[in-house]
Amino acid sequence: MTRKFLFILAAAAIFSTLLNAQTPAWQPPSGLLTLTLWPNGAPGEQPNQLPEVNTTTPKDKLIAGRPVIRLGNVSVPTITLFPAKGTNSGVAVVVFPGGAYHILAIDLEGTEVCDWLNSIGVNCILLKYRVPDTGPYPKSSAALQDAQRALGIVRQHAAEWHIDPHRIGVLGFSAGAHLAAALSTHYNQRLYPPVDAADQLSCRPDFALIIYPGYLAVSEHGMEPNPDINPTADTPPAFLVQAEDDPVHVENAVTYFMELKKAGVPAELHIYAQGGHGYGLRPTALPITHWPQSAAIWLHTIGILH
Repeated sequence: MTRKFLFILAAAAIFSTLLNAQTPAWQPPSGLLTLTLWPNGAPGEQPNQLPEVNTTTPKDKLIAGRPVIRLGNVSVPTITLFPAKGTNSGVAVVVFPGGAYHILAIDLEGTEVCDWLNSIGVNCILLKYRVPDTGPYPKSSAALQDAQRALGIVRQHAAEWHIDPHRIGVLGFSAGAHLAAALSTHYNQRLYPPVDAADQLSCRPDFALIIYPGYLAVSEHGMEPNPDINPTADTPPAFLVQAEDDPVHVENAVTYFMELKKAGVPAELHIYAQGGHGYGLRPTALPITHWPQSAAIWLHTIGILH
Protein backbone atom coordinates (compact mmCIF):
# COMPACT_ATOMS: atom_id res chain seq x y z
CA MET A 1 0.00 0.00 0.00
CA THR A 2 2.83 2.34 0.93
CA ARG A 3 4.67 1.64 -2.32
CA LYS A 4 1.53 2.25 -4.34
CA PHE A 5 0.95 5.55 -2.53
CA LEU A 6 4.54 6.66 -3.13
CA PHE A 7 4.24 5.72 -6.80
CA ILE A 8 1.08 7.81 -7.15
CA LEU A 9 2.81 10.77 -5.47
CA ALA A 10 5.83 10.46 -7.77
CA ALA A 11 3.61 10.22 -10.85
CA ALA A 12 1.65 13.28 -9.75
CA ALA A 13 4.87 15.24 -9.22
CA ILE A 14 6.16 14.32 -12.67
CA PHE A 15 2.82 15.26 -14.27
CA SER A 16 2.81 18.59 -12.43
CA THR A 17 6.37 19.33 -13.59
CA LEU A 18 5.50 18.52 -17.22
CA LEU A 19 2.35 20.64 -17.03
CA ASN A 20 4.25 23.61 -15.63
CA ALA A 21 6.94 23.23 -18.27
CA GLN A 22 4.28 23.35 -21.01
CA THR A 23 2.28 26.25 -19.56
CA PRO A 24 3.72 29.64 -20.55
CA ALA A 25 4.55 31.94 -17.66
CA TRP A 26 2.67 34.73 -19.47
CA GLN A 27 0.20 34.75 -22.32
CA PRO A 28 -1.28 37.74 -24.18
CA PRO A 29 -4.93 38.54 -23.52
CA SER A 30 -7.21 36.20 -25.44
CA GLY A 31 -8.50 37.26 -28.83
CA LEU A 32 -5.44 39.31 -29.80
CA LEU A 33 -3.20 38.59 -32.77
CA THR A 34 0.27 37.37 -31.80
CA LEU A 35 3.04 36.71 -34.32
CA THR A 36 6.36 34.97 -33.82
CA LEU A 37 9.13 37.29 -34.99
CA TRP A 38 11.42 34.66 -36.44
CA PRO A 39 9.56 31.88 -38.32
CA ASN A 40 12.72 29.80 -38.64
CA GLY A 41 14.21 30.61 -35.24
CA ALA A 42 15.95 33.73 -33.97
CA PRO A 43 19.48 34.56 -35.17
CA GLY A 44 22.04 32.70 -33.09
CA GLU A 45 19.34 30.65 -31.38
CA GLN A 46 20.78 28.19 -28.88
CA PRO A 47 19.37 24.66 -28.47
CA ASN A 48 17.70 23.46 -25.27
CA GLN A 49 16.54 26.87 -24.06
CA LEU A 50 15.04 27.07 -20.59
CA PRO A 51 11.25 27.59 -20.47
CA GLU A 52 9.87 31.08 -19.89
CA VAL A 53 9.24 31.79 -16.22
CA ASN A 54 7.81 34.53 -14.03
CA THR A 55 10.80 35.30 -11.82
CA THR A 56 8.83 37.42 -9.33
CA THR A 57 8.95 36.25 -5.71
CA PRO A 58 6.92 37.33 -2.66
CA LYS A 59 9.94 39.36 -1.54
CA ASP A 60 9.93 41.57 -4.64
CA LYS A 61 8.85 45.17 -4.32
CA LEU A 62 5.25 46.04 -5.10
CA ILE A 63 4.55 48.90 -7.50
CA ALA A 64 1.56 51.04 -6.47
CA GLY A 65 0.57 48.20 -4.16
CA ARG A 66 0.58 45.52 -6.86
CA PRO A 67 3.08 42.87 -7.97
CA VAL A 68 4.82 42.84 -11.34
CA ILE A 69 5.23 39.95 -13.77
CA ARG A 70 9.00 39.68 -14.38
CA LEU A 71 9.21 37.42 -17.40
CA GLY A 72 12.50 35.58 -17.80
CA ASN A 73 14.07 33.11 -20.24
CA VAL A 74 12.43 34.58 -23.34
CA SER A 75 13.91 32.77 -26.33
CA VAL A 76 10.95 32.93 -28.76
CA PRO A 77 10.22 36.65 -29.29
CA THR A 78 6.75 37.72 -30.39
CA ILE A 79 4.67 40.78 -31.15
CA THR A 80 1.05 41.13 -30.02
CA LEU A 81 -1.31 43.65 -31.61
CA PHE A 82 -3.57 45.64 -29.28
CA PRO A 83 -5.89 47.51 -31.71
CA ALA A 84 -6.99 51.02 -30.82
CA LYS A 85 -10.34 51.27 -29.06
CA GLY A 86 -13.01 53.67 -30.23
CA THR A 87 -11.68 56.02 -32.91
CA ASN A 88 -8.52 54.65 -34.52
CA SER A 89 -6.04 57.49 -35.07
CA GLY A 90 -3.92 55.32 -37.37
CA VAL A 91 -0.96 55.86 -35.03
CA ALA A 92 0.91 52.81 -33.75
CA VAL A 93 3.47 52.42 -30.98
CA VAL A 94 5.74 49.42 -30.50
CA VAL A 95 6.31 48.97 -26.76
CA PHE A 96 9.57 47.69 -25.26
CA PRO A 97 9.22 46.64 -21.60
CA GLY A 98 12.25 47.11 -19.36
CA GLY A 99 14.12 44.78 -17.06
CA ALA A 100 17.89 45.42 -17.41
CA TYR A 101 18.00 43.09 -20.44
CA HIS A 102 17.53 40.32 -17.88
CA ILE A 103 13.72 40.08 -17.58
CA LEU A 104 10.69 41.85 -19.06
CA ALA A 105 8.24 43.72 -16.83
CA ILE A 106 5.59 42.46 -19.20
CA ASP A 107 2.52 43.87 -17.42
CA LEU A 108 3.81 47.04 -15.71
CA GLU A 109 5.70 48.21 -18.81
CA GLY A 110 3.80 46.22 -21.42
CA THR A 111 0.11 45.32 -21.33
CA GLU A 112 -0.77 48.23 -19.03
CA VAL A 113 0.94 50.60 -21.45
CA CYS A 114 -1.04 49.15 -24.35
CA ASP A 115 -4.28 49.69 -22.44
CA TRP A 116 -3.40 53.38 -22.06
CA LEU A 117 -2.37 53.79 -25.69
CA ASN A 118 -5.58 52.11 -26.85
CA SER A 119 -7.59 54.54 -24.69
CA ILE A 120 -6.20 57.50 -26.66
CA GLY A 121 -6.88 55.92 -30.06
CA VAL A 122 -3.37 54.52 -30.59
CA ASN A 123 -2.65 50.98 -31.75
CA CYS A 124 -0.13 49.18 -29.56
CA ILE A 125 2.24 46.42 -30.57
CA LEU A 126 3.85 44.75 -27.56
CA LEU A 127 7.29 43.30 -28.28
CA LYS A 128 8.32 40.35 -26.15
CA TYR A 129 12.03 40.46 -26.96
CA ARG A 130 14.71 37.98 -26.00
CA VAL A 131 16.20 37.99 -22.50
CA PRO A 132 18.45 37.54 -20.58
CA ASP A 133 21.81 38.97 -21.66
CA THR A 134 20.54 40.30 -25.00
CA GLY A 135 21.82 43.87 -24.66
CA PRO A 136 22.73 46.60 -24.41
CA TYR A 137 23.96 46.84 -27.98
CA PRO A 138 26.75 46.23 -28.98
CA LYS A 139 27.45 43.94 -26.00
CA SER A 140 24.69 41.85 -27.55
CA SER A 141 22.66 42.60 -30.65
CA ALA A 142 19.78 40.17 -29.96
CA ALA A 143 17.25 42.62 -28.49
CA LEU A 144 18.03 45.22 -31.17
CA GLN A 145 17.61 42.55 -33.86
CA ASP A 146 14.17 41.81 -32.41
CA ALA A 147 13.29 45.53 -32.38
CA GLN A 148 14.41 46.04 -35.98
CA ARG A 149 12.46 43.00 -37.13
CA ALA A 150 9.35 44.10 -35.20
CA LEU A 151 9.23 47.55 -36.85
CA GLY A 152 9.54 45.98 -40.29
CA ILE A 153 6.71 43.53 -39.60
CA VAL A 154 4.44 46.32 -38.35
CA ARG A 155 5.05 48.33 -41.54
CA GLN A 156 4.46 45.21 -43.63
CA HIS A 157 1.02 44.76 -42.02
CA ALA A 158 0.18 48.47 -41.75
CA ALA A 159 -2.72 48.46 -44.22
CA GLU A 160 -4.16 45.22 -42.80
CA TRP A 161 -3.94 46.55 -39.23
CA HIS A 162 -5.33 50.03 -40.17
CA ILE A 163 -2.04 51.74 -39.29
CA ASP A 164 -0.41 54.72 -41.00
CA PRO A 165 3.09 53.44 -41.93
CA HIS A 166 4.44 56.97 -41.46
CA ARG A 167 3.19 57.28 -37.87
CA ILE A 168 4.79 54.29 -36.15
CA GLY A 169 6.77 55.04 -33.02
CA VAL A 170 8.41 53.24 -30.12
CA LEU A 171 7.98 53.53 -26.36
CA GLY A 172 10.44 51.95 -23.95
CA PHE A 173 11.14 51.81 -20.23
CA SER A 174 14.55 51.49 -18.56
CA ALA A 175 16.47 48.95 -20.70
CA GLY A 176 13.55 49.13 -23.12
CA ALA A 177 14.06 52.91 -23.27
CA HIS A 178 17.70 52.29 -24.21
CA LEU A 179 16.43 49.87 -26.86
CA ALA A 180 14.15 52.62 -28.21
CA ALA A 181 17.13 54.99 -28.44
CA ALA A 182 19.31 52.26 -29.98
CA LEU A 183 16.72 51.58 -32.67
CA SER A 184 16.35 55.34 -33.24
CA THR A 185 20.06 55.48 -34.08
CA HIS A 186 20.61 52.03 -35.68
CA TYR A 187 17.99 51.61 -38.39
CA ASN A 188 19.98 52.02 -41.61
CA GLN A 189 21.27 48.45 -41.63
CA ARG A 190 19.70 45.27 -40.28
CA LEU A 191 21.86 43.36 -37.80
CA TYR A 192 20.77 40.02 -39.26
CA PRO A 193 20.36 38.39 -42.69
CA PRO A 194 16.99 39.30 -44.28
CA VAL A 195 14.20 36.83 -43.58
CA ASP A 196 11.39 38.07 -45.83
CA ALA A 197 9.81 41.19 -47.33
CA ALA A 198 9.38 42.80 -43.89
CA ASP A 199 13.14 43.24 -43.74
CA GLN A 200 13.12 45.31 -46.93
CA LEU A 201 11.03 48.00 -45.21
CA SER A 202 12.37 50.78 -43.01
CA CYS A 203 12.73 49.99 -39.30
CA ARG A 204 13.19 53.67 -38.38
CA PRO A 205 10.64 54.79 -35.78
CA ASP A 206 8.80 58.01 -36.60
CA PHE A 207 9.03 59.10 -32.95
CA ALA A 208 10.25 57.72 -29.63
CA LEU A 209 9.05 57.92 -26.03
CA ILE A 210 11.95 57.17 -23.71
CA ILE A 211 10.92 56.63 -20.10
CA TYR A 212 13.51 56.42 -17.25
CA PRO A 213 16.26 55.14 -19.58
CA GLY A 214 19.46 53.38 -18.69
CA TYR A 215 22.72 52.88 -20.63
CA LEU A 216 22.56 56.28 -22.42
CA ALA A 217 25.24 57.87 -20.22
CA VAL A 218 28.43 56.09 -19.17
CA SER A 219 28.84 56.32 -15.39
CA GLU A 220 32.43 55.07 -15.55
CA HIS A 221 33.33 58.12 -17.66
CA GLY A 222 31.64 60.95 -15.80
CA MET A 223 28.24 60.39 -17.43
CA GLU A 224 29.56 61.03 -20.92
CA PRO A 225 27.23 60.12 -23.80
CA ASN A 226 27.16 56.46 -24.74
CA PRO A 227 29.44 56.33 -27.81
CA ASP A 228 27.26 53.60 -29.35
CA ILE A 229 24.17 55.85 -29.39
CA ASN A 230 24.89 58.63 -31.87
CA PRO A 231 21.92 60.80 -32.86
CA THR A 232 22.00 62.50 -36.25
CA ALA A 233 19.65 64.96 -37.93
CA ASP A 234 17.63 61.94 -39.11
CA THR A 235 17.08 60.50 -35.63
CA PRO A 236 13.36 60.57 -34.76
CA PRO A 237 12.03 63.16 -32.27
CA ALA A 238 11.87 62.02 -28.67
CA PHE A 239 9.93 62.54 -25.45
CA LEU A 240 11.96 61.82 -22.32
CA VAL A 241 10.98 61.36 -18.67
CA GLN A 242 13.13 60.67 -15.60
CA ALA A 243 13.27 61.44 -11.90
CA GLU A 244 16.19 63.30 -10.34
CA ASP A 245 16.35 60.63 -7.60
CA ASP A 246 16.37 57.71 -10.07
CA PRO A 247 19.09 55.28 -8.91
CA VAL A 248 19.78 54.50 -12.57
CA HIS A 249 20.85 58.20 -12.89
CA VAL A 250 18.85 61.06 -14.31
CA GLU A 251 21.84 61.91 -16.53
CA ASN A 252 20.71 59.17 -18.92
CA ALA A 253 17.71 61.23 -20.05
CA VAL A 254 19.50 64.58 -19.79
CA THR A 255 22.52 63.38 -21.79
CA TYR A 256 20.43 61.90 -24.59
CA PHE A 257 18.34 65.07 -24.73
CA MET A 258 21.49 67.18 -25.15
CA GLU A 259 22.80 64.87 -27.87
CA LEU A 260 19.50 65.21 -29.72
CA LYS A 261 19.69 68.98 -29.33
CA LYS A 262 23.22 69.03 -30.80
CA ALA A 263 21.97 66.99 -33.76
CA GLY A 264 19.05 69.38 -34.32
CA VAL A 265 16.41 66.79 -33.42
CA PRO A 266 13.23 68.06 -31.70
CA ALA A 267 12.93 66.63 -28.18
CA GLU A 268 10.97 67.27 -25.00
CA LEU A 269 12.48 66.52 -21.59
CA HIS A 270 10.58 66.14 -18.30
CA ILE A 271 12.63 65.90 -15.09
CA TYR A 272 10.85 65.39 -11.78
CA ALA A 273 12.28 65.76 -8.28
CA GLN A 274 11.03 62.38 -7.08
CA GLY A 275 9.88 59.11 -8.52
CA GLY A 276 12.75 56.65 -8.41
CA HIS A 277 12.67 53.98 -11.08
CA GLY A 278 10.25 51.43 -12.49
CA TYR A 279 6.85 53.01 -11.84
CA GLY A 280 5.38 52.40 -15.30
CA LEU A 281 1.97 54.03 -15.59
CA ARG A 282 0.70 53.07 -12.16
CA PRO A 283 -0.51 56.24 -10.42
CA THR A 284 0.89 57.23 -7.04
CA ALA A 285 0.92 60.48 -5.06
CA LEU A 286 4.02 61.58 -6.99
CA PRO A 287 3.50 63.96 -9.96
CA ILE A 288 5.82 61.91 -12.17
CA THR A 289 3.18 59.21 -12.54
CA HIS A 290 1.09 61.66 -14.59
CA TRP A 291 3.66 61.64 -17.38
CA PRO A 292 1.24 59.89 -19.82
CA GLN A 293 -0.88 63.05 -20.04
CA SER A 294 2.20 65.06 -21.02
CA ALA A 295 3.16 62.38 -23.54
CA ALA A 296 -0.28 62.53 -25.18
CA ILE A 297 0.00 66.33 -25.46
CA TRP A 298 3.46 65.94 -27.03
CA LEU A 299 2.09 63.53 -29.64
CA HIS A 300 -0.41 66.24 -30.61
CA THR A 301 2.32 68.92 -30.53
CA ILE A 302 4.53 67.11 -33.06
CA GLY A 303 1.55 66.33 -35.30
CA ILE A 304 1.44 62.57 -34.77
CA LEU A 305 -1.99 62.69 -33.12
CA HIS A 306 -4.44 65.03 -34.84
